Amino acid sequence: MSEVNLDWVDDRQQQRLEEMLIVVDEDDKVIGSDTKRNCHLNENIEKGLLHRAFSVVLFNTENKVLIQQRADTKVTFPGYFTDSCCSHPLYEPAELEEKDAVGVRRAARRRLLVELGIPPEQISEEDIVFMTIYHHKAKSDRIWGEHEICYLLLVRKDVRVAPDPSETRSVRYLGPDELRELLERGARGEVRVTPWLRTIAERFLYKWWPHLDDVARLADRHTIHRV
Repeated sequence: MSEVNLDWVDDRQQQRLEEMLIVVDEDDKVIGSDTKRNCHLNENIEKGLLHRAFSVVLFNTENKVLIQQRADTKVTFPGYFTDSCCSHPLYEPAELEEKDAVGVRRAARRRLLVELGIPPEQISEEDIVFMTIYHHKAKSDRIWGEHEICYLLLVRKDVRVAPDPSETRSVRYLGPDELRELLERGARGEVRVTPWLRTIAERFLYKWWPHLDDVARLADRHTIHRV
């Protein structure tokens, strides 16, 4: 495997590259594990390496969604605007548990603390609604990329946020029109927006937004959307 220069990457991000992620097939069946580093190298992605991930869309009670800007020293898509929290369940028993996506929801609580400083007592597993799954692939640059079976999770709750600067450069709450404006600015090249934020918004969020009082009824947990 080729050597990769990581001098520009935050120390904690480098350490997390050794975390063991869940390797899956295109139907989300667990087939093994590999490091976060290996899972995000384009040379492995092009050979078909695919891992399990999640995206959280966190709404407050004013029905605005939290959008974060990724830290500039993240390995993939540094400085890009993205969803509230996106990461991976780890290859360990608690986060491998599949019934009701409980393992993924546990991972989401862990990462909401790591990225946004939201204590676990503020968001329970029951607060995290498993909505659907999407399969996406994207290059960040010539070396790094994403190839994931991604669980899309939704939370609607007022919480205290204290982002970790090694993970998150900034956060803001946006209404639907403000999010559209951000995506339009991204399309014009004025800001950088992750491809999966655009997918989440255009394929799912705008349909769900008017129904947040009873959004669980719109969940589609048996389809893997190919994007």
